[in-house]
Amino acid sequence: MIVLTDSAVHAVRSAIDKAEASPAGLRIQVEAGGCAGYKYMMGLVGTPDDADAVVSSGGVSIFIDPDSQPLLAGTTIDFVVALEGSGFTFDNPNASNSCSCGKSFG
Repeated sequence: MIVLTDSAVHAVRSAIDKAEASPAGLRIQVEAGGCAGYKYMMGLVGTPDDADAVVSSGGVSIFIDPDSQPLLAGTTIDFVVALEGSGFTFDNPNASNSCSCGKSFG
């Protein structure tokens, strides 16, 4: 369903190691908004919700709510470091368009 590149796995594991609590994994979801219609939301969480799909990529547990699952199917998430800044990027085959920031799609 969702794949994290090695760079993204390293970034998430680093965040988990630095977290005060012990997160169980990474929640990824899609919400209405952003400049293209939908926006990606990510964060470390302690437990998945009962209805979440639980996917493992590179040893990282990823939690996805039922509404976001079809919108995220087949997505590859990378973590890039560039002169303009560092951050996660999304290669989503379900996106018909996206904004220049890479955090929103339609």
